[in-house]
This record gives sequence, C-alpha cells and structure tokens, in this order.
Amino acid sequence: MMKPLAISTGDPGGVGPEIAARAMASLPAEDTAFVFGDAGVMRARMEGLGLGARSVREGSEGTLRPGQIGLVHVVDWTPEMLGHAPTAAGGGAQLSALAGATQAVMAGKARALVTAPMSKAAVNLSGRAFRGHTEYLAERAGLADDEVTMMFLGPRLRVALVTTHLSIAEAPGAITVDRVARTIGHLGFALARLAPAGGARTPRVLVAGLNPHAGEGGLFGDEELSTVAPALRRMAMQPPFADGSVRLEGPFGAETAFRMAADSPCDGVVAMLHDQATVPSKLLDWGRAVNVTWGLPFVRTSVDHGVAYDAARDGVADADAMCAAVRMARELTSRRDTLPSL
Repeated sequence: MMKPLAISTGDPGGVGPEIAARAMASLPAEDTAFVFGDAGVMRARMEGLGLGARSVREGSEGTLRPGQIGLVHVVDWTPEMLGHAPTAAGGGAQLSALAGATQAVMAGKARALVTAPMSKAAVNLSGRAFRGHTEYLAERAGLADDEVTMMFLGPRLRVALVTTHLSIAEAPGAITVDRVARTIGHLGFALARLAPAGGARTPRVLVAGLNPHAGEGGLFGDEELSTVAPALRRMAMQPPFADGSVRLEGPFGAETAFRMAADSPCDGVVAMLHDQATVPSKLLDWGRAVNVTWGLPFVRTSVDHGVAYDAARDGVADADAMCAAVRMARELTSRRDTLPSL
C-alpha cells in the first residue's frame, strides 16, 4: 500500500480547512491521508461531509488502514484564529501545521505534501519571517531559493517561474544563467513526467524574455542576450532536451509565448517574473491549475489561490483547486519510479 498524503490546512480563518475537508471526500476509497491542524474542528467538518475521520496523536503517522483519514492535532484553533482575518495566533497555527506536515514527508511517513493556502501577513504577525511555501520548503530541505522552481500546472497552461516572491526592482538582479537553466530543466522534466505514455507529440517548452519583445535585439535591455540565451544553449545540450524528449525554443517576448500557449501549440512556458506567469495562469486556468514546487526531495502540490477570507466568511469556498492539487500529488507519486526524477 502507498504511504499517506500529508495535508496542511493553512490559515484557520481562510478557506483552507473547508477545502481540505472536501478534498479528502474526493480521495479514492483505497487512498489515505493525514490532515494537520485542529483535529477536533477538522473532525466536525469531515463528519459533516459523511467522512468518519479518525483522530490520531501527533507523531503516530503510518497507522492508517486503506481508506482512512488521520487527523494530526497540532494546535487548538481559537475563535480569534477563525475570525476571517490575519492574526498573529492564526499565523503561528498555520505555520505549525505546515511544519508538521512537512516533517511527516521528510521523515518518509507520507509520500507527498499538499498545502492549503496560508496568509503570509498572518505568519509575519506571529514574529516569524515567511515569504511563502516555496521558500520555506526549500529551506527545510536544505536548499537555496533558486534550487527549487514554482510551477503552475493547469489544463491549458503549464508555466515555471525563474523568480518568485521578489519586488519588481529586485527580480532582474536575481535572473542568472544558472537560475534560468535550472528552471528550464525543471519544467522539462515535469512535462516529460506528465506526458501520456506513447503520446504522439513531443512536449514543447517556450522560454519568455524579461523585457518587452524579448529585448528587441538589445534595444530594450540585454538580459535576453546576456542571460536567457546562454541558459537556453546550455540546457539544449542536457536532458530532457538533448535526446529530443522535450523541445526547447526561445527566448520569445512574453506576450508571444503566452499567446502560443493559449492557442496550444506549446506545452509549457518558462517565465522570468512572478506576475508574468501568474496573470495568464489565473486567466486561463483559474481554480484548475496546481502550484507545484519542483526540485524538492519530495512531491509538493498546492492550490493556485490565496486564503480567501471573504469566501470563508460567506460559506462559499470552492474546493476544486484543492481537489486538483490532491489529484496531481497522486499522479506524480504514482509515476515516480518510471519517469524523470524531481
């Protein structure tokens, strides 16, 4: 039997607890998962969905039978935390849930990590510096930020980000040949892993430039000439591109690359900036794209949206994105032994 999934419930005051519970209702009958948060609150939510979730003590992961959902109690959620606004207490609670779920995966007690949305503001209110899941997980794994890649993998667009949570002023200085090359390689391996067996078409990756019109030959900036193109040349000589498993082209102006992606003649785009990637992803695949951190020693997936305090307050949380994140985690772990490594 496969090991369970590890689910962190995110901000108690946001949609995380609700969508985590509803995603568990979508699990196939034979699969298992541990949910990290307030076991009592999560039990009530799951029982309301007809799930007989079993509460387990923290640290007792690995005791589930097929079809069971284990609840790992990390911290009591107080009325203040559940108040649909960022709080210091809620920030500490969601970080503790993430830490517990991450430890379960890193210790080999769970096969993948699936995360509900967290509030960066709330975690920082609690006194802990936190820029996002991607950076936190890289640090926990002993990696630098630029050794992992944030991706959004959706049905219409699959995109990888060279830089993530940096200001517009800081980002250009962080775009190096090594960082661009690593991002290209990560997206190439992701597409190779997710390609259907015996598919008739070779996956195709386009690399977007940083500047308008990819710099127009240096007229609008030279990063495409000095950084992006050398990274492309380097990766063209390495797997999975060197043997033709995945095609690599660029650099293109971002508008061209994403238009081509929307029209489906390509399979993935490497973007230089956070919003250069997330704007088209959310326009094309809102609620269906999965946030994947590639380069970690374990599979991590998440939703493509934030804590949504308003939706939690109004009782209109949509669990489609969390269900998609769970499905992606199951797909990536089920094919891990036969396709390119993370």
